[in-house]
Amino acid sequence: MNRAQLISGIAIALGITLAGLFMSKTMYNAKVAINVAEAKGLAERRVTADRANWTILYSVNGKTKSEIPQLYKQAERNQSIILALLKETGITDEEIEVGVIDYRSRDFRDENQKLVDQIHSLVGTISIETGKVTLVNTVRSKVNKLIAQGIEIENGAPSYIFTKLNEIKPEMLREATKNARIAANEFAENAGVKVGGIRSARQGNFYIRDVGSDYGDTDKIEKDVRVVTTISFYLTD
Repeated sequence: MNRAQLISGIAIALGITLAGLFMSKTMYNAKVAINVAEAKGLAERRVTADRANWTILYSVNGKTKSEIPQLYKQAERNQSIILALLKETGITDEEIEVGVIDYRSRDFRDENQKLVDQIHSLVGTISIETGKVTLVNTVRSKVNKLIAQGIEIENGAPSYIFTKLNEIKPEMLREATKNARIAANEFAENAGVKVGGIRSARQGNFYIRDVGSDYGDTDKIEKDVRVVTTISFYLTD
């Protein structure tokens, strides 16, 4: 056997060996793919908001700047009336934040830009943050009745917030994992195999939505919490 034949033989043998390794690796990868099942698990909870926030605006108006001192006294009186009502209905000092009284003015002009009228306003804010979420609607209704006393009020819609997500996360994740295994078991039963341990897991985001809403999460006291996990399980014969 000459040298050229020897080199050619070695190359062919090496090629066969490498081809065998490649085929073996491919078969192994195919086996892994067949022996893994991916399933999703859902967990949901109905919860109640534990915090409520809303803002009350009150205002007084005059025609001239000279009225501002008197308007300011009137704004302070209105503020005192609103605060007294809030406290009478169960809102505490710790739950109330009183904002400053701001001055605002508006000019009204005709088509020739001639000033024809002015409104000078003092606007105050009172913000409430409370855990008494079921009391909020009652308090807001009573505040609105102050309009009948001549107090100009803008009673903002409250925001209801659920702040205890971390307390229910572990249990919900366990439930989602359990439901994913149930789904994987159904697949495995149809395939004639069994579900083994977890190969990998991906936790989805937790979503909080108002009951009956796909987007909002602050308008209602009752809310739905949802999470979906994606888990890959090993399958055994």
